[in-house]
Amino acid sequence: MIETLLKFGFTKKEAAIYLASMELGIASAVSLIAKKAGINRTTAYDILNNLVEKGIIISRIKEDHVYYEALPPAKLVAHLQEQSEKFKRMAQEATILLPELETHYRVSGRPKVYFYEGEEGLLRVYEETLTSKEEILAYASDQANQEAIPWYFPNYYKRRAAKKIPIRGLFPDSKTNRARHLLDKEELRQSRLVPLDKLNFTTEVNFFDNKMMVADWKENLGIIIESAEIVKVFKQAYELAWEAAEKYHNKIWEEMKKDETDSKMEKNTDESRN
Repeated sequence: MIETLLKFGFTKKEAAIYLASMELGIASAVSLIAKKAGINRTTAYDILNNLVEKGIIISRIKEDHVYYEALPPAKLVAHLQEQSEKFKRMAQEATILLPELETHYRVSGRPKVYFYEGEEGLLRVYEETLTSKEEILAYASDQANQEAIPWYFPNYYKRRAAKKIPIRGLFPDSKTNRARHLLDKEELRQSRLVPLDKLNFTTEVNFFDNKMMVADWKENLGIIIESAEIVKVFKQAYELAWEAAEKYHNKIWEEMKKDETDSKMEKNTDESRN
C-alpha cells in the first residue's frame, strides 16, 4: 500500500503516517501514531500537520492534548482532484505568461547543470527525455530501473514509443536486460547487450538534443547538463562504443537463440515421454 501511495505524491514517511492513522481508526496521540508508523515523534508531528493541511487528516484538542485522526479514503481522492485542478490552472496561467517570461530570459553560452534529488528528482530527469526531438543515445540498464522504480518504467517505455522518440541503448548483459531487448521493436528501440566484464553499471546516461541526462540510483540523484559542445563529444564517443559493442552483442544473441532452441527441444522431449 505504501508503494501505491507513493504514486499519489506521498513521501514514504507520509504514507507510513497516513496508513498508521487509518489503521488505528480513532483520534490518537502523536506518540501512538509515530510508534505504529515506526517514525520518531518529532518527525511524525510535522508530517501529521502537513497531512492536516492537505485535508486528509484532522486534528482535535482534548484536555490540552492534540489528537489526530485519518479521514475516510474518499477525502484522499478529493485532495488529489483538487491538486490536479490546481496544477492545471497553474499550467494555463504559465502558458499565458510565457511570452512575457521569454522577454526576461537571457541565454548565455555557458553550460547549464541542473541537479534533482530523490525519487521525484529522478523521475523529473526521465520526463525531460520525453521532450527529445531526436533519437536518444543511452547507456542503460532495465534491471537497475526496475529495481529502483518498477511501477514507472513499463509505462515510460510505452509513452516514449507513443511520442515516436526512438532510442539506442547499450545494456549490460543480464536476464532482465535480455528480456527488455526482446521488446525492442514494440518499444521503438535498438539495443545491444555487452558482457558485464566490458560494461557494468547501474547509473543511466542519455544523450539527446543538446542535453545529457544522468540518473544515479545509488546516490538518488538526477542531473541534466545542457551544452551543445559537451554533448557533441559524448555522442561521438557513444557512436564508437555502439560500433564496438556489435561483436559482443552478436555473440550473446547467438547464445540466446541456442538457449531458446535447447529449451524447446527439452520441452518436446518431456512431452513425448508423457
